[in-house]
Amino acid sequence: MFGIQDLVHVNALLNAISVVFLLAGYHFIRGGDIKHHKICMMGAVAVSALFLVTYVVYKANSGFAKFGGEGWIRPIYFSFLAVHVVAALSLVLMVPWTLLRALNSDFQLHRKIARKTWPIWMYVGVSGVIIYLMAVHIYPYSA
Repeated sequence: MFGIQDLVHVNALLNAISVVFLLAGYHFIRGGDIKHHKICMMGAVAVSALFLVTYVVYKANSGFAKFGGEGWIRPIYFSFLAVHVVAALSLVLMVPWTLLRALNSDFQLHRKIARKTWPIWMYVGVSGVIIYLMAVHIYPYSA
């Protein structure tokens, strides 16, 4: 049976899928393939929006996960997590702003904003998977 606690795994998968879309979108735009770039980036937006919904549902029902690591790994983990959270919050404004510039055919501004948005989005996607692996699989909390 699928429960709220399983959303933590779904969220990690959605983060990983968004990274694949972002990498493919970058590859296509570097090659001048605007059509496939657009498909990939819309996929990244859709997957990230779904992530946001499942993340909020998970957090509303489960609270924050406890990190089981001890010693030197704790400050590393929480520093990494803090940067991830700040970067993720910035994307709540940056992604729609970047997307709207493209949808309004303001490609000069879109390109300028995307050069800042894309690396932050990549960081959030990759770091989200790393945080999941650390908190759930490598250093799980046991009461």
